[in-house]
Amino acid sequence: MNTAHADAVLYFVNPGYLPSASRRTREVFDPATLERIGVIPLCDKADVDAAIAVADAARIEWRAFDGRARGRLLHEVAETIEQSVEHGLEVACLMGAETGRSFSDAMAELAGCARVFRHYAELASEGSNDFPSSLRSLTLQHRHYEPYGISVHILGVSQPLLLMCRTVAASLAAGNSCIVKPAETAALCTLKFMEYFRGLPSGLVSCLPGDGLTAQLLVQSAATHVVAFSGGAAAASAVAVTCAELMKPCVIETGCSAPVIVSRHALLDVAAACAVTAAFRLGGQTCTSAKRFFVVDEVHDPFVERFAEGVRALRTGYSRGYSEIGPLVSEEARKKVISLVEDALAKGAIRVCGGQIPADHPIGWFYEPTLLTELSDDMDIYHEECFGPVAAVRRVRHFDEALELANSSPCKQGAVLFSGDLAEAITAADRLEAGLIWVNNPLIYNEALTVDGWTLSGLGSDVGLCGLNAFRRSKTVFINHPAREWQC
Repeated sequence: MNTAHADAVLYFVNPGYLPSASRRTREVFDPATLERIGVIPLCDKADVDAAIAVADAARIEWRAFDGRARGRLLHEVAETIEQSVEHGLEVACLMGAETGRSFSDAMAELAGCARVFRHYAELASEGSNDFPSSLRSLTLQHRHYEPYGISVHILGVSQPLLLMCRTVAASLAAGNSCIVKPAETAALCTLKFMEYFRGLPSGLVSCLPGDGLTAQLLVQSAATHVVAFSGGAAAASAVAVTCAELMKPCVIETGCSAPVIVSRHALLDVAAACAVTAAFRLGGQTCTSAKRFFVVDEVHDPFVERFAEGVRALRTGYSRGYSEIGPLVSEEARKKVISLVEDALAKGAIRVCGGQIPADHPIGWFYEPTLLTELSDDMDIYHEECFGPVAAVRRVRHFDEALELANSSPCKQGAVLFSGDLAEAITAADRLEAGLIWVNNPLIYNEALTVDGWTLSGLGSDVGLCGLNAFRRSKTVFINHPAREWQC
C-alpha cells in the first residue's frame, strides 16, 4: 500500500505501508475534540521480526554507499521535506489532530526536520578516516568509522518528528538502517512523515507503531545494535538498564524542567517576554520547557507582574485556530498537571493566574496557562516534571542562592539566565550544571553544536559530530609490510 489511511491498521517499511499481523490496536482521539481520528496497530513480535529482517538486508546495501553518496541522498530527503508542500500540510494537520499542537508549530517542526537532515548530509559527506603521523616506519596506520547495523528509535510525544529526525538522520549518515517506534499519541503523523524517505533504498527506514511491548521487543532483539530513546524518566531508566545488560550502546534523552534565573541585572521586559515563550511554547509539553523560576528579591514583584501579563494574553484553543495553548496530549497528562498544581496550592503556593479547566473549553484536555508564586521545595512540582502549561516562581535573596537552587534538580539538560551583567553570564555558564546554558535567549539551537545529557536528563550526545559518532564505532588498523630492495 502506497499511502497511509488513519483507519487502516498499518505499519511502514520503506517504501510502503504493510498490514500489521498484530491483533492488538489502539484508537486515536483528537485531544481537543475527543473525536476518533484513527487507529494504530500495537505491533507484536511478527511485525518486529519482519521489519528487522528487511532492515538487516538494507543495512548491508547502505553500508556500501560511501559518505558522499549517503550525503547526497540525505540532502534529497531534506529537499523533499522542503518542497512537498501538500504532503507537509497533511503531516502538520495530523500532528495537530493527534497532539493538539498548533498548525504553525507543526509546520515549524517540519522546517527543523529539513535542517537536521541537511546538517547530517554534510557530516556524512566529510568522510571518516584519520591518518595520523606514523610513529613506526613501514607501517600503515589509520582509523575509520563503521556503522553499528540496525538502530532503534523509541520516541516520546515532545516534538515527535524533530527528535526522531535528530537521531534517524545521524544514524543514516553513519550508515545504519533505522526502525522507529513512535509515541502512541503521535503515531499517525509519524507514519505519514515516513513517506519522505521513499527516495532511500528499500527497507532502510521502518516505522512500527506500538506500546511498551513493541519497544521491549526491539530493544531486546539480538539483531538490533544501537538504541535512541526520548521520553519519560521511568521508561528511560528501563531502556538504559536493558541496554546495559546487553552491552548495547544507547542515546537517551528524558524529561527536564529547565530552571530559570532572573537576576537583579535582568532587562525585565525582555526576561518576562522570553519567560512566556520558554515556559509555554508547545503548551509547556517539551523536554526543556522552563518550569522553575528563581527570581532575585529586588526584581521579583515587577518581574512577576510582567510575566503574568504575558501569560494572561495567551489564547487557549484548537490547533486549527488562532491560539498559543492547545490541549494536553491526554487525560492522564492533564490529571498529572492538576495534581501538581493542587499539591502546590495546598502547601502555600499562590495562584497568580490560571489553574483551572477553561470554561469555554469544557470538552478536550485543556488547561489554563498557569502561573504560581511562593514555590518551595516541599512541593511536588518543585521536584517532578510538570508536562503542561504551568510555571512556578520562587523568590531568592541573591544570585548565588539562585545558582545553588537551580543546580539542585537531578535532571540537568538545560538552564536559563536573564542578566545584563557579563560577569554574571560568565559565572552562570561556568557554575550551572546542565548540558545547555541559555543567557537571555532560551530555547534556541544550533544543529552543529552537541548537546549532552547530564545526570538523569539522559545518556550520550545529541546533534553535532558527537551525535553522529553515537551511531558509529571506530576501527583502528595497523598494516605492517616488509621492506623491499628497489630494483631498477
